[in-house]
Amino acid sequence: MGVVTPIDLRSDTVTRPDEEMRRAMAAAEVGDDVLDHDPTMAALEERVAGLLGVEAALWVPSGSMGNLIALFLHLDRGDRFLAPLGAHVLDAELGTAAWLAGGMPHALHSMTPEAVVAAGGGESPYYGLRSTLLCLENTHNAAGGALTPVAGHAALVAAARSVGLAVHLDGARLWNASVALGVPLTALTAGVDTVQVCLSKGLGAPVGSVVAGSASFVVEARRVRKMLGGGVRQGGVLAAAGLVALDRIARLADDHANAAALASGLRSIGWEVAEPATNIVLAAVPDLDKTLLSLREAGVLASPMSGKVRFVTHGDVTAADITEVLRRVREGA
Repeated sequence: MGVVTPIDLRSDTVTRPDEEMRRAMAAAEVGDDVLDHDPTMAALEERVAGLLGVEAALWVPSGSMGNLIALFLHLDRGDRFLAPLGAHVLDAELGTAAWLAGGMPHALHSMTPEAVVAAGGGESPYYGLRSTLLCLENTHNAAGGALTPVAGHAALVAAARSVGLAVHLDGARLWNASVALGVPLTALTAGVDTVQVCLSKGLGAPVGSVVAGSASFVVEARRVRKMLGGGVRQGGVLAAAGLVALDRIARLADDHANAAALASGLRSIGWEVAEPATNIVLAAVPDLDKTLLSLREAGVLASPMSGKVRFVTHGDVTAADITEVLRRVREGA
């Protein structure tokens, strides 16, 4: 029996740069970004700022660094910040929001305007916590790529403002939200102070995210990036991949369609799977570890998330691959 080629659905971060992207990287105009601001990096940052409807943007090596820079600048030591239960800034960034940014995290079990006001408002005694920031996440990874629609986003921002909170948006997969909802990115960043978006997930760049906000924020963000070791020299080699990636936002609809097909197929063979909102499929199974092992043995790579099996569709997975995944799962069931 021949070796089965694995189909990798662990994350949309496993995408690899194709030939077009590699050519753009090889041909990129470059300069020392720390000293002179690399021209290709500057072009990428300007383009992302325009897409997000903010004044300025800064390339960073990772989304975790982008979020950390924003929290570092928003929070004074000991300030409490609010975030949805299971948020990436709470559970998947090694506690840097507290460890390095000095914030006290508070998870909201229900992300509603009422919950934001209840947790963030009101007077407290001098020894109590001071809430200063709301962190949003769209799409919400741990909730299966769940969407916050335009009206919901606006209501949360308004609630935060009503109790004096700044707002940071972890928009690592904001591109997916924009495509799924059929709205411009600016509709999903309206009212926020800062936002982070990722280039190396569904958009397929090999490295990088962008953190954005006001021009004055980016001036300080560049300093914090350097402090964290995130300054790059000829960064245009990486930024060129990001510029190509931005031309591919619309193709995320294919990932969403493939996720829906995978979920439907799994349900047809008895799996407990919710309808995905974007490109993340969560399946509830009796034995998570056993299921992940059996999938791996069948040549299907998945990952654990929120106590369930997580499958993530992406640009390196075709509709034919989804059909093959379902065949392998069916035969291994």
